[in-house]
Formats: sequence, C-alpha cells, structure tokens
Amino acid sequence: MPPPAINRQFPNDLIFLGTGTSHGIPVIGCGCATCRDTNPKNKRQRCSVVLGLPEGNLLIDTTPDLRSQLLREQIGMIHAVLYTHEHADHLYGLDDLRIFADYLGHDLPVYCDESVEKRILKSFDYAFDPATRHYTAGGIPKLVLKRIDTRPFELLGVRVTPIPLRHGRYSVLGFRFGNVAYCTDTNGFAESSEALLQELDILVLDCLRHRPHPTHFSVEEAVATALRLKPRRTLLTHLCHDLEHETTNASLPEGIELAYDGQVVALAPSP
Repeated sequence: MPPPAINRQFPNDLIFLGTGTSHGIPVIGCGCATCRDTNPKNKRQRCSVVLGLPEGNLLIDTTPDLRSQLLREQIGMIHAVLYTHEHADHLYGLDDLRIFADYLGHDLPVYCDESVEKRILKSFDYAFDPATRHYTAGGIPKLVLKRIDTRPFELLGVRVTPIPLRHGRYSVLGFRFGNVAYCTDTNGFAESSEALLQELDILVLDCLRHRPHPTHFSVEEAVATALRLKPRRTLLTHLCHDLEHETTNASLPEGIELAYDGQVVALAPSP
C-alpha cells in the first residue's frame, strides 16, 4: 500500500490529540455547563499527543478516540508508539494502529514497559497469535513490542528519558524529549524524578480538577508543582468537566495554562 495522501506534517511540533479525563467531555448524560458549552476548547477527547520528531511522528498512548483524533488532525502516518501506562483510556485504541504497518512496509514499533506489554499481550492476543500473525487482509495490527524501563533510549532521532511517576498505587511513566516533558496521569513523583524535570521549556502536566483526587493532581497541586519545577511554559492536561476552559485559564498564574484538543505547540529543533 502506498503512503497516505493525507498526512499533515508536524516537524518540531507537539499536537494535543486529546486533553480530557477517562470519561471525555462532554460526559455521557451530563448536563453541566461545561459539557453543554459550545466552546470547542471545552470538547475534550481522551488524553494523547503526537510529536513531530526528526525521523517521524511519535504517538504517545492510543486512546479509544484514536481514529477520530487522527482523522480530525489529518495525521495519516505514525512511525512509532510510546505508552505511559496500561489504563484503558490510554491503551484501548490500539487496534486502530493496524493501517500503519501497511504504510510503513514493516511492523509498527511500540515502546512500553513490562506492565503495558503484559496488558497488550492479554487484551490484544489476536495480534500476536502465530496462527493469524501473517493474516494479510488488514484485520490485525502488526506490531513489534520494544521493552523499555527507566533508562534513556533513542527513538526517531531523539533521546527519550523516562520519568517515573506516581499515579495513586500505580507506577507510570512520563517522558522527556530534550527540553520538553510529558507527564500525564500523576499525583506526585520522587525527588529523583524532579531532578529529571529541571530547565524545561515546556512541561505538559496532569491536572484533573479543583478538588483533591487519589490518583491525579488537583489544580492547586499542579500549579504548585509547576512553580517548583519552573519550566518556561506549563500546559495542563487530563482535564475533567469541572474545569471550564476560559474561566480556569483566567485564574492560573502566568506561564501556566490549560491545553486543548487540536492545540499545536512549536518545539525547539533537535540539536
């Protein structure tokens, strides 16, 4: 199959495919003001980003909204996938990856830690069954799993540094790419992880709602973390419907803002 004819390019850019919590916004059956609002910045699909790196497009997490996210942003090619953790709102769109092996001419590389790998092999076992592995009708995602841990590694022309994060009782990963870090689904991290998040141009950080939560930062906690780490710019993600975009943004300190679906952020070119 030839490469896609429709493929919006994002060299040295980060694009937010989704900035919402696991329910997405609007929430099914909810009549709150945010869920009923017509401002497109209050429409939030599940949390994911694409980074345009020197050697291709890197997708972080495969949400259940993945197909509509890629179509909306006209992203026709993904060259590699990287996972933060195994939860359903970050993983269960994996089957929509199946077109990319056809475009690439080889299996799509998927980078993940042991817990994510185990979940993929259990939940998407059909993609790895030797009896169906080489089925050619396009019905099976053809992936090659590449195990990562907390050690830095090279991916699509950049050095990636995993950042261990606490997500309630779960251990998950954030990632640093040069002077940019992506840290969703967290309510804290150790001093050793904070040391890896110094001197950032851009920090993308979890921020669920105003009230405390057992597995996510509140607005107060996210702001305190950003002020402590002192990145040049902080973009808050994994937002629930408690956080109306314009009102919440107006209350945040300078240099800290809510991200929104479809937002494109220019990154410094890789050295």
